[in-house]
Amino acid sequence: MDNLPNMRLTTQRQIILEELGKVTSHPTANEVYDMVRKRLPRIGLGTVYRNLELMAESGIILKLEVGGTQKRFDATTESHYHIRCTHCDKVEDIDIPVQYHINEHAGRACNYEVLGHHIEFSGICVDCQQVRNEKSYN
Repeated sequence: MDNLPNMRLTTQRQIILEELGKVTSHPTANEVYDMVRKRLPRIGLGTVYRNLELMAESGIILKLEVGGTQKRFDATTESHYHIRCTHCDKVEDIDIPVQYHINEHAGRACNYEVLGHHIEFSGICVDCQQVRNEKSYN
């Protein structure tokens, strides 16, 4: 949490960062707001949203803009992949090595200087599979 480049670590930002760091659920701004409000009851949703955006722009956190869902935020800034449930929109990390060679292949296939890539996998989470299986037995 000492990696805040050119950004003052206000109490609000510190608490937002701490709360975001406690979860791996990639919460929306509203969900972060609900978590932070338990510690800072007077904080506004707009304040949380602005601080999340500022911290994402500074590279302190990740902002995930995954297929057709609300923006989600991630305290893990190292390169990694995500999977989204197509039924409930849950987003989780996928623990597989990042395929950096894709950048080189893409660079050779176009006239761009490829800086990076984002891959989002989609599927059905264990909870939704279970619900689906229970419905098929009834």
